[in-house]
Amino acid sequence: MSRRILIVDDEPGVRSALGQLLEYEGYEVKAVTSAADGLAEYEKWRPQLVFMDVKMAGMDGLEALKRLRELDRSATVVMISGHATIQTAVEATQLGAYDILEKPLDTDRILVLLRNLGQHLSLQEENARLRASIESRYEIVGKSFAIRALMDRIEKVAATPARVLITGENGTGKELVARAIHRESTRANKPFIEVNCAAIPSELIESELFGHIKGSFTGAIADRAGKFEQADKGTLFLDEIGDMSTAAQAKVLRVLQDGEVTRIGGSKRAQVDVRVLAATNKNLEEEITAGRFREDLYYRLNVVPLHVPPLRDRREDIPLLAQHFVNVLTSREGATPRSLDPSAIEALTQMEWAGNVRELRNTIERVLILGSGPRITGADIGRLAGARPVDGSPLGALLDLATFEEFKDAAERAYLLHKLRVYMWNVSETARGVDMPRSNLYKKIERYGLEREK
Repeated sequence: MSRRILIVDDEPGVRSALGQLLEYEGYEVKAVTSAADGLAEYEKWRPQLVFMDVKMAGMDGLEALKRLRELDRSATVVMISGHATIQTAVEATQLGAYDILEKPLDTDRILVLLRNLGQHLSLQEENARLRASIESRYEIVGKSFAIRALMDRIEKVAATPARVLITGENGTGKELVARAIHRESTRANKPFIEVNCAAIPSELIESELFGHIKGSFTGAIADRAGKFEQADKGTLFLDEIGDMSTAAQAKVLRVLQDGEVTRIGGSKRAQVDVRVLAATNKNLEEEITAGRFREDLYYRLNVVPLHVPPLRDRREDIPLLAQHFVNVLTSREGATPRSLDPSAIEALTQMEWAGNVRELRNTIERVLILGSGPRITGADIGRLAGARPVDGSPLGALLDLATFEEFKDAAERAYLLHKLRVYMWNVSETARGVDMPRSNLYKKIERYGLEREK
């Protein structure tokens, strides 16, 4: 607990006696004579604790407490009253007071209160640190146009109760989008429950979602609430919903229509208020055509579609992401502090990331663990990353080729394919850029079987 305490009381004797006691206990103390001065001093000084008299001339302590809590919801205030009543105590508690003390003040009680309050504030600070740590883990990093457009849509949809279907490749950050929607919504203080539909066997997915009654099937040794009930008043995130069985899809559709769930083996319906967010890396329209996904469920979920772009479409974010992962891994997970050399940034930017942001994070973690020296260099990336350059083959694989001729051919192929992409497959511009006769470039394109991606 920080050591700053503000006393707001119009009685000089109370201010003097309480101030002396607190200063003797090692606290930094300021005292003012009115509620208005107390509010002004709080804004300037930001103490960790306020002792506030209930009865004062002008604005009374209860009104000041109300305004103070509007100013700072985390403000910790102990009320002081010469005529404390049950009604006063109830009203002060309802307004957010931590405790109420009667005059004349009892020294022993104040010391006990300070000890308990110190433990309380320490827990609050620890919770705040843990919350900040969790939020940084799920932070969406990037300044590219694609990410800024995505964040804009998240901000717009978060404030509504609309269902959202999040699409994108594996590793692009679909869960981060779901968490951002929940965090910015009116349900932010309620549960966020995640279900990975691809990781749960089809015979267990219904029990996981809707719960079960004891004895309803082998292994059901007790009543158990499902994810829908656990997410009541909050958000349920159905990840990889394209892998859900059609039987479970039908039951999810029924819950979305009726707002009620029935546990397996039971007959009693439970009302639930759940916002459903869903994500998939599959093309659900193709899945519908193939008969693997219900069209009616698709339209229930796809009220607002959000697409998370792959890393190859937001390469300008790679330096920011790489530095973010270095900071997170070194500060929170105990890796040796390192910095990124410009050559490392260049190497990371030029690679293809089939696993998208998740693969980039894993790569940074591997380099931090296995690399040496204070800086991560381009050579470290090439030696340890195991990521893929633009020709699709691992960088490390070039060094494992049997002969020098094989190495030259593979390196030349990767280089030319990269340059053709840089120049948008304009062969003349590419030839000028690499200082090669255009006829030679055509021959090499034919030799290596280079083709423009569709």
